[in-house]
Amino acid sequence: MDTMTKSWTDERLEERFDRIDERFDRVDSDLRELTAEMKAGFERVDARFERVDDRFEGINAHLKRMDERMSERFEALYQLLIRLGAVAIAALIGLIATQL
Repeated sequence: MDTMTKSWTDERLEERFDRIDERFDRVDSDLRELTAEMKAGFERVDARFERVDDRFEGINAHLKRMDERMSERFEALYQLLIRLGAVAIAALIGLIATQL
């Protein structure tokens, strides 16, 4: 059996390293493209989040107005209940006074 041995000359080593450099250059290029795509994607996501933030601000303002209206209505209901209680007490006192 013949054993095939290749001698690693400077020229062959140089060729091999050149091929390795070419591969790394392709990897670098691919990584640059991927990074650019990711940055563009992040910018799109950021823009969407800004729109969502704007929507939430609108919702928060609406809820605040609703809270203020509900507070006013509860205050009016509270005042009505106090007046009704006062009227009921006055009516009872009047009823008692007429029975004596």
